[in-house]
Amino acid sequence: MSYLDNQLNAFKSNLTSVSHKISNKRTVGAPTTSSPSPAPSQTSTSGKNDLKRKRPEISNVVYSQPADTGTGRNIMTQVTYAIEYLKSKGTEQTLSDLLSYLSLQYTADEYKKTITTILRTHDKIDYDPAGCGGQGSFSFRPIHNIRSGEQLLGFLQSQTTAQGLNVRELREGWPGAEDTIRKLEDQGKLLVTRNKKDDHAKMVWPNDPSLAVPIDEEFKNIWHKIRLPEPGVLADELDRAGLTPTNKARGLKLKPKVQEKKTKKARKSGKTTNVHMMGVLRDYSHLKK
Repeated sequence: MSYLDNQLNAFKSNLTSVSHKISNKRTVGAPTTSSPSPAPSQTSTSGKNDLKRKRPEISNVVYSQPADTGTGRNIMTQVTYAIEYLKSKGTEQTLSDLLSYLSLQYTADEYKKTITTILRTHDKIDYDPAGCGGQGSFSFRPIHNIRSGEQLLGFLQSQTTAQGLNVRELREGWPGAEDTIRKLEDQGKLLVTRNKKDDHAKMVWPNDPSLAVPIDEEFKNIWHKIRLPEPGVLADELDRAGLTPTNKARGLKLKPKVQEKKTKKARKSGKTTNVHMMGVLRDYSHLKK
């Protein structure tokens, strides 16, 4: 029994030592206190941001030009409105009338002075210092200074060529030109061409009544009874008479090109010899049929 007792005591001692080692490992591995995680410092964050490359801002400023304040464009816009106003009125206007229309009567004196200078020297405006009772007048300057039927007839009769007059240029300074042109056309004083789309007058010429020659009704009837031949028949009749129609050059019929048949040339068969092997090969050319 002593042997068994010794074995039992050795087993118990080993078991006690092993359990002690396991408990020590668990105690060392577990954290004693929970410490808070360190917060990132502001110095490190700012350092990272500084390392990033900052892109330069794109500037649209053109340093070779003066700064665009919009004042110049504003003045020229007002000048354009003033020209359109004078064009629609067709009469002389004072400076106060133009400033009142443009709502500039309460603006700065420097601005008024600038716009007045531009209006006086503009190529589309006539300025008369003595107009409107000495106040100075502004009026629209058209391409043709025509504003009545009498002026239109006088201008056309003074022309040295038969070029005519463009009605679009005439309407620029005379808004009621269309009605007057129609009346003069009905009276036989003007020759007018019109647009097919809207029937507006396009060009005008003077109509000389002395050139209107009366024609007898008998001659008119004979003229209208003449039947014109068909276009194809007329060309054939001219060809039979040995005459060349005026449109012959446009409708020339080209003769079709006859393609020549290419004959295949016979291949020349020459006697082929091997000069460098004359003493080795035999000549069988005499057996060739």
